[in-house]
Amino acid sequence: MKIATLHDLYVEEIKGLYSGEQQLLKALPKMAKAAISPQLAKAFTDHVVETKAQLERLEKIFKKLDVSPTAKTCKVMEALLAEGNAAISDDADPTIKDATLIALAQRIKHLEMAGYGSTRTFARLLGCEESADLLQKTLDEEWAADKKLTKVAEAVINVKAVAAAGRNKAVALST
Repeated sequence: MKIATLHDLYVEEIKGLYSGEQQLLKALPKMAKAAISPQLAKAFTDHVVETKAQLERLEKIFKKLDVSPTAKTCKVMEALLAEGNAAISDDADPTIKDATLIALAQRIKHLEMAGYGSTRTFARLLGCEESADLLQKTLDEEWAADKKLTKVAEAVINVKAVAAAGRNKAVALST
């Protein structure tokens, strides 16, 4: 599709967000299963429910636009999730793997926040206030999820990762 107007761009962005959320919905259970920390696994599991609600909001926007809810493959999300799959199958110390999963999840949150923020602004400029409010609700959830991940990282995961790095260094020096 040729993007000739802000409305065209708005529709394409909604499709990209829809794709990203669909991809993430499939990945979150794998991420939860791979997490060693119960807090991190719970954060991923909780986000499954939130992601479903976010997809429903996007479907409402598609309906308002009278556009079929189709996805335009979000290649950035695809690349981030491929990186996540590699990290999950990596033979790293479990605490380092959890730190890697948090870093990945936060990159995903930041991608989503950028996408939802821009698209919300487009909706407002186009006079689509109800859709803008739906996008803002999702943006608020993404901010909250990012803060939750930061809290888990700083209070638990990264502290354990530092200790693991010390153990690994001691083992390397003794061999």
